[in-house]
Amino acid sequence: MIKRFVCSGLAMLGTVSALAGAAETPASLMAQYAKQAGVPVSALSAERGAALYRTEHPGRNGQAVSCAGCHTANPTQAGRTRIGKRIEPLAPAANPQRFTDAAKVEKWFRRNCQDVLQRECSAQEKGDFITWLSQAK
Repeated sequence: MIKRFVCSGLAMLGTVSALAGAAETPASLMAQYAKQAGVPVSALSAERGAALYRTEHPGRNGQAVSCAGCHTANPTQAGRTRIGKRIEPLAPAANPQRFTDAAKVEKWFRRNCQDVLQRECSAQEKGDFITWLSQAK
């Protein structure tokens, strides 16, 4: 009886671990952000995502900053950080690893939204952003 309980518990743990380790996709992240924003996925806007990417905002030091400032105007191309370190392309078409790890996605949204917008991005903004990047070829 105890052996069966332990074995079934280990099997369930393995299943949970496999699901937790499963790679995300841009589409699954868009669905998660749409749900958090309380809108259908169809309400996510590539146009708003592109505007978020390209619009300049006042930076911490008073200079205008935008996502495109480091990531380039074309998200299918590699960019450079302010100190010159290479940034892999943002668009999944050019970088299939992009948007496959929810923890990394959240880490970089948190960091970059703070740097560019001086605040966290909303779930709607994150969904719009990934929607636009998913269409970039």
